[in-house]
Amino acid sequence: MSKITALVEGLARPAVEEQGCSLWDVEYVKEAGSWYLRLYIDKEGGVSIDDCEAVSRAVDPLLDEADPIQDAYTFEVSSAGADRVLKRPEHFAAFLGAEVDVKFYRAIDGQKSCTGVLEDYSQEGLTLSAPGGRRQLAREDVASVRLHIKF
Repeated sequence: MSKITALVEGLARPAVEEQGCSLWDVEYVKEAGSWYLRLYIDKEGGVSIDDCEAVSRAVDPLLDEADPIQDAYTFEVSSAGADRVLKRPEHFAAFLGAEVDVKFYRAIDGQKSCTGVLEDYSQEGLTLSAPGGRRQLAREDVASVRLHIKF
């Protein structure tokens, strides 16, 4: 986690929790030449636009006061989403037994991705129950893990 996202997480977490939500992730990224600071929030029963607005109004003055980012940026608050990215150990722990989509940095067995049920996670890697059997994937091979959405 970068210094900026760690600092923002520390500032934002209490304010997010005061609004009845939990802080899923903080992202500071450059897209199309502009910087974006995004808070991803979660809440039992789902996140509404009103939740995002309340969190934004609570956190924005804290960011103005602390001024952790010197460059111009756009501040956004969003739901973690149904297809949320799993990044932290607590994310993986919360979704053991859930179906996930995994993307690889390079092709493994001729594939750049796979879908399966998350059976286990550790710093070394993850284990999926996938079509064709159980798969052990090394952490360094995994680019991203998202919850799978069935249509």
